[in-house]
Amino acid sequence: MNNIIECNNLTHFYGSRCIYENLNFNVPEGRIVGLLGKNGTGKTTTINILNGYLKPRSGECLMFGENSSRLSPGTKQKVGLLIEGHVQYSFMTIREIEKFYSAFYPKWKKDRYYELMNLLTINVKQKLSQMSCGQRSQVALGLILAQDPELLILDDFSMGLDPGYRMLFVDYLSEYARSENKTVFVTSHIIQDMERLIDDCLIMDYGKIILQMPVRELLSKFRRFRFACDKPFMLNGFPELLHPVTIKGRTEVYTMLGQNELRKITEERNLNIKEIKEEWLTLEEAFIGLTGKY
Repeated sequence: MNNIIECNNLTHFYGSRCIYENLNFNVPEGRIVGLLGKNGTGKTTTINILNGYLKPRSGECLMFGENSSRLSPGTKQKVGLLIEGHVQYSFMTIREIEKFYSAFYPKWKKDRYYELMNLLTINVKQKLSQMSCGQRSQVALGLILAQDPELLILDDFSMGLDPGYRMLFVDYLSEYARSENKTVFVTSHIIQDMERLIDDCLIMDYGKIILQMPVRELLSKFRRFRFACDKPFMLNGFPELLHPVTIKGRTEVYTMLGQNELRKITEERNLNIKEIKEEWLTLEEAFIGLTGKY
């Protein structure tokens, strides 16, 4: 499988503050990949580097095999970008802005644009200046879909939408990307939406990628255990057990280990655990388990 995006040893600073160092990941063709991370970990920075808006301190990002800071016009036409729902020309109506953009794209498919507008029950005579932030972001996305790009890069694509519209849009985007074999690289602060949409997750913590894995594989392996433990302070020495916390005699840990493996490694270190409860996780819970609550 070809990689549409490759980031190799990417290092970036803002002044003296290191955002990340030697960051490596890829986005395979035809996959929907979600970049998950807390605020300030570098998600939007990565999007900006990918699109040539920022130059990293070192390393490189490639899209379709070309350095992202020097993309050819042909490659730029393959990429549809949404950054925080930004749309220009807010004095235009829904219909006017579609006609305006269509003149710049030879493969323009206006049916995709109007299909999304109809799903969101947006009046084509309405001006963008009269719309909410969430509605404007969906207009921007409709314009991107009509461009028929091979790669969609969407930063906080559901920002400003209420839960019903978010679910509607996530299902629409999922159906569109899979039926058209599009590659999607997406960020969102709403991880419940990502679980419905993405094939693979890239989980970013401060300064590094913690994990890149298919969502189904992550949720089949990663779990939370709660138990009683006689020496909970010793759990901090287990690299396999993440973020142990003890409250009122009950200890909680996150791990890729199964219950038998958990018992084995604790017994080997003379830890007595009992009343074990094993819990399977949502993607949001797994994200918190990997990155910590704070």
